[in-house]
Amino acid sequence: MNVSSARKMSIRQLFAPALLAIAIAPLAFNAQAHSHGDHEGQGPDRERMEERMEERRQEVYERADISAEKQAELNEAHAEHREAMQALREEHHERVAEILTEEEQEALRNAMQEAHEEYRDKHGKRGHHDGNSGDNADSE
Repeated sequence: MNVSSARKMSIRQLFAPALLAIAIAPLAFNAQAHSHGDHEGQGPDRERMEERMEERRQEVYERADISAEKQAELNEAHAEHREAMQALREEHHERVAEILTEEEQEALRNAMQEAHEEYRDKHGKRGHHDGNSGDNADSE
């Protein structure tokens, strides 16, 4: 019985980061999608999204029986990652601005938006894994 309990704990510890990543991934992709373009993703919608992300993170922590101390460490790591990604994103935007004129940047944004819309039309809002896209995949 003790071996089983120890094994369950190690399995929980092993899968806790994966569960957290799975819970946060859709939100991260959504945040990334909204970070492109001229808007900065600020305002009430951004605040609500961050609140929902925090609630989901807490739920995953509780499901995985993560201690409060480790939750704080994970939250700190998440904040550091978010800040590093923001700095990298800003650096990339600066580099793109050095390479392309304003008109070229606008044309690129428009082309990316069109390609994104075409992809969503073809694969559905959540990609090819949603329940309705199986029929479309057979007809292609």
